[in-house]
Amino acid sequence: MSPKSEHSELSALKAENARLTALLESHGIEWRQSTEPSPTIREPEPIRLSAAEKIALFRKLFRGRTDVYPVRWEGKTPDRSGYAPACANDRFTRRKHSRSKPTQGPRIIGSLSEPQAVICRKPTIKCGDCGNRDLIPLSDDVIYKHLSGAHTVGVYPLLEDDSCYFLAVDFDQEDWRDDARAFMESCHELGIPGALEISRSGRGAHVWIFFSGRVPARDARQLGSAIVSYTCSRTRQLELTSYDRMFPSQDTMPNGGFGNLIALPLQRAPRDNGCMAGATPGFPRHRHRRHRHHRWR
Repeated sequence: MSPKSEHSELSALKAENARLTALLESHGIEWRQSTEPSPTIREPEPIRLSAAEKIALFRKLFRGRTDVYPVRWEGKTPDRSGYAPACANDRFTRRKHSRSKPTQGPRIIGSLSEPQAVICRKPTIKCGDCGNRDLIPLSDDVIYKHLSGAHTVGVYPLLEDDSCYFLAVDFDQEDWRDDARAFMESCHELGIPGALEISRSGRGAHVWIFFSGRVPARDARQLGSAIVSYTCSRTRQLELTSYDRMFPSQDTMPNGGFGNLIALPLQRAPRDNGCMAGATPGFPRHRHRRHRHHRWR
C-alpha cells in the first residue's frame, strides 16, 4: 500500500471514529477507558430470583408494545410456520386455550369466555383488515408460558411514538458466527453493552443492545449502522455478509401496521437444545453477565 493510500485510510478511520464518539456522547454512553486499575473480577454468585422476579426482569429488558404481541404458529409440515398478532378470535390462539379438537370446514369461533360466535377467515382476510379482530395484550402469564415452553411469542419493538427500548441486530447467513463475533468485539471496544443470543434454529444470532429509557427508533438504528460501519472498518471488510437487518426495522410506524416483529429469546425448547444461550462455544465472554439466563423449570 502506498503512503498516500495509507494516509487516506487513516484519515477515513479518524473521521469514522469521531462520528462514533459524537453518537455515543449524544446518547450519554461513556466510552473513555478508566485510568483506575481494574479490580479483580470474580465470577458472581448465581442470582436466585422468584418466577415473578424473573418475568419482571425479562419484560424490563425486552420491552416493546404491550397492547399486542405476535404468537408463533406451525402448520402440518415443518416448512409452514410464522407469526401472527395474538387475537381472541383467532383459531390458532383459541386452540392454545382449548382442549377441544379443531373442526373441519369453516371455522366458527367464539370468544374465549362467551359462546357468541364470530368467524376467523384467515388467510382469506388478513388480520389487519379483519373487523372481528380482538387483540390480546401482553401479560406476565403470556411471558411465563413462553419461557416454560407452552408457546412461542415475539415482540413489536417499535412503539406508537416511533421510539424503542432496545436495538437487535440480526446475523443469519453462512458467516454469521464470525460477523456476530466481530460485532460484539466492536461493542466491547466502544463500551456498548451487548447481549448475544443464538437463534432458535442454531444457524444465526441476534445481538441485543438495551437502552435505559425510550430513544427514537431513528437514533437507535443509526447507532446500529454506525457499529456495523465501524466493524467493517476495523476488520477491513466491505460489508458484514451475514448482517441481515435491525429491529426496529423502521424509523417510523407504518400505516395500519405494527412494524416488524422479533421473536423473544429464551423459549424453553430451543434453550434446552443448546440454542439462545448468552455465551456459546466459539464466542468470547463479553461483558453481558448482568443479562444472565436463568433456568425456567
